Amino acid sequence: MKIICNKNNLVHGVSIVSKAVSNKTTLSILECILIEANAGIITFTANDMELGIETKIQGQIIEQGKIALDAKLFSEIVRKLPDNDVIIETDQDFKAVITCEKACFQIMGQEGNEFPYLPEIEKEKSITLSQFSLKEIIRQTIFSISDNENTKLMTGELFEVKDHQLSVVSLDGHRISIRKIDLKDSYDSFKVVVPGKTLQEIVKIISGETEEDVTIYVTSKHILFEFNDTKVVSRLLEGEYYKISQMLSSDYETKITINKKEFLNCIDRASLLIRESDKKPIIINITDNSLELSISSFFGSMEENIMITKEGRDLFIGFNPKFLMDVLRVIDDEEIHIYLVNPKAPCFIKDEAGYYTYLILPVNFNH
Repeated sequence: MKIICNKNNLVHGVSIVSKAVSNKTTLSILECILIEANAGIITFTANDMELGIETKIQGQIIEQGKIALDAKLFSEIVRKLPDNDVIIETDQDFKAVITCEKACFQIMGQEGNEFPYLPEIEKEKSITLSQFSLKEIIRQTIFSISDNENTKLMTGELFEVKDHQLSVVSLDGHRISIRKIDLKDSYDSFKVVVPGKTLQEIVKIISGETEEDVTIYVTSKHILFEFNDTKVVSRLLEGEYYKISQMLSSDYETKITINKKEFLNCIDRASLLIRESDKKPIIINITDNSLELSISSFFGSMEENIMITKEGRDLFIGFNPKFLMDVLRVIDDEEIHIYLVNPKAPCFIKDEAGYYTYLILPVNFNH
């Protein structure tokens, strides 16, 4: 194989597929990136058997062929080459010679045919949406997945399509995030649970442009994201996702409307007095036109009042400040509505149109 590529194109291609390189494997081939030059197209592929990414890059093919190169080493070499054209040449013994200006590296590769190809995905069920919408919907829910491998389904997000709406749900046992968006067309219904790791990598790769689309295909075992010149294939998490409709109630005793930025800044200030390990709640006292927020810890105490509009009863309730801040950071509305029942029942932060719903469990405290 012999190819000539611009350094920037190489770096771009490597940075995309590197996200699927395995770092916990006994198979050295899974630590590699497959470079394939065939039919006028240069393709990079990485696959850790759970997540696989393939992307095409611009370049000139002098001689067709393929080779698997150690991802970490190849990536480091490419990044540190001068900003110019790079020649990659391989021989029969899977040795690769990488040349750019006066720099010349020789590294050992592996037989390209040994590399596990991405699974073929049947393209029967699909949806198309803008990269911007996909990036937003993940950003606004991903923070409430669990990192506990014992509750495997909680480490992923539920993607559910009904007619012309996509709904994404995540939960970790203390909170639930639900985000819905309208799709341009109507689609066949489906429900799949996508690993959080896959979604975190997708967010890093997609541009987030409103004009650029991404098409998502699903089968019983896999999900495929196709955009620009890139394909991302991931295994799905198996099992029946939690029935969250039973956890969602429209009953409330107290409803408050509050300026989101003011509320977020206030909690942020209060958090200066606590460490992650403290598990200290912030205490919220809701009275007629005012929300009083207070915190007390080993480092000191703080109180602050915010003007609100209130319907219903007064309430005294405690929350984990991080859980509130996670939600407030991803809501774009200037004013938010918070619905509460009592100090032991979850609170709901949701919009009237039903495009987002966040449920947060309160924290017990002594007062």
